[in-house]
Amino acid sequence: MDRLLGAADSALKTLFAKPRAARPCPVVPGDETRLAENEKRHAAALMRVNHVGEVCAQALYTAQALATSDPTLRRHFQKAAAEETDHLAWTADRLAELDARPSLLNPLWYAGAFGLGLVAGRLGDRISLGFVVETEKQVEAHLQGHLDRLPAGDHASRAIVVQMKEDEAEHAAQALQAGAIELPAPAKALMRAAAKVMTTTAHYI
Repeated sequence: MDRLLGAADSALKTLFAKPRAARPCPVVPGDETRLAENEKRHAAALMRVNHVGEVCAQALYTAQALATSDPTLRRHFQKAAAEETDHLAWTADRLAELDARPSLLNPLWYAGAFGLGLVAGRLGDRISLGFVVETEKQVEAHLQGHLDRLPAGDHASRAIVVQMKEDEAEHAAQALQAGAIELPAPAKALMRAAAKVMTTTAHYI
C-alpha cells in the first residue's frame, strides 16, 4: 500500500506541482539568448516535446520501481527518477521563459508510460533494465536531433539539452551495469513507433 501511495504521489507531483531541480540549470552565463519570434516558437515546440519526455521518464521509473521486488533495483529506479526531476524542472522553466505551455496531453502521456513501465517490470528485472537501456538510447538520438534543429542562438535551450543527453547516456550505462539484457528488434521498433507518435503530437498540442 505504501508503494502504491508513493506512486500516486509521484504522478500528482509530476503532473500538477512545480518541479524543483537539485542541480542548477546548465545555462552558460554570458551566453545571452536572442531569438526572433519564429525561432522562439520553434524552440518552444522542441522544448515542449522534451518536457513530455521527462514526464514519461517519471512515469516509467516510478512504475518500474513499483513492479520490482528487488529493493536494490527499486532504489536504482527511484534514484534515476530523482535525477530526471532536474530535467523536468529545467524544461518546464525554459518553456515559461519562451512564453509557451507544456503539452495539454501530459496526463495521457504519463498514463501510457506508466503502463509500459509496469509491463516491462512484470516481465522481469533484466528485461525492465533492458527497457531502460533502449529508452535512453532512443532519447539520446532524439536529443541529438533537437541539438541539430534548435536555433543556433538559443544558448539556453541548447545547454539544457546537452546536459540532458549526457545524463541519459549515464542512465543507460548504469542499467547495463545492473544486468540489463538487449531487447528484441520488434520491441525496439515498437518503442520507436510509440515515441514518434508522442513527439509528433506533443510538438503541437
